[in-house]
Amino acid sequence: MLEQFKNILEKEASAISNIPITDEYNQAVSLILKRVHENGGKLICSGMGKAGQIALNIATTFSSTGTPAVYLHPSEAQHGDLGILQKNDIMLLISNSGKTREIVELINLAKNLYNDIPIISITRNAHSNLGKSSDVTILTGETDEICPLGLTPTVSTTVMSVIGDCLVYGVMTSIKFTKAEYAKRHHGGYLGYKSKLDIDKHLWE
Repeated sequence: MLEQFKNILEKEASAISNIPITDEYNQAVSLILKRVHENGGKLICSGMGKAGQIALNIATTFSSTGTPAVYLHPSEAQHGDLGILQKNDIMLLISNSGKTREIVELINLAKNLYNDIPIISITRNAHSNLGKSSDVTILTGETDEICPLGLTPTVSTTVMSVIGDCLVYGVMTSIKFTKAEYAKRHHGGYLGYKSKLDIDKHLWE
């Protein structure tokens, strides 16, 4: 089993190394900066199933690092939660195949509410419905799942998460997000304590 585990790690690492690095990353960061930090909108992240869990993680990471973001469940969006969309928002949609029905439907619903809302997608397939409907398409590269059945999202969700980290980093550095600002948003726990070590102690008394 140890040899198999080693092989799994090598496949995951290889998939990360082979993520295509294109100008779409810069375009995505620029769109987020314009819509959220210049125009006062927020980042709406969405995905279905395992991809949805990655979208939720990306949203919370953005929020804790100075970029207001929320997770919108694509199915719940059809039952009223779409009302969270506002003018100047931007969407980050995640689907490995780019064909996930709920995500494709979400695009149409969002465009019906705000026709000019930009779409950033993370997908394997640029020619999918999601890819063709996006203003910016960030590709994951060709990934083979490590699941023995070849079905369970594993490697694909790993690369999605890494791409999300890249976007967070790009926006953080662009807005010059500081440790003091991080502490204001993450006051509790070890990270909250660590972020405040170099900050004026009187701020927290």
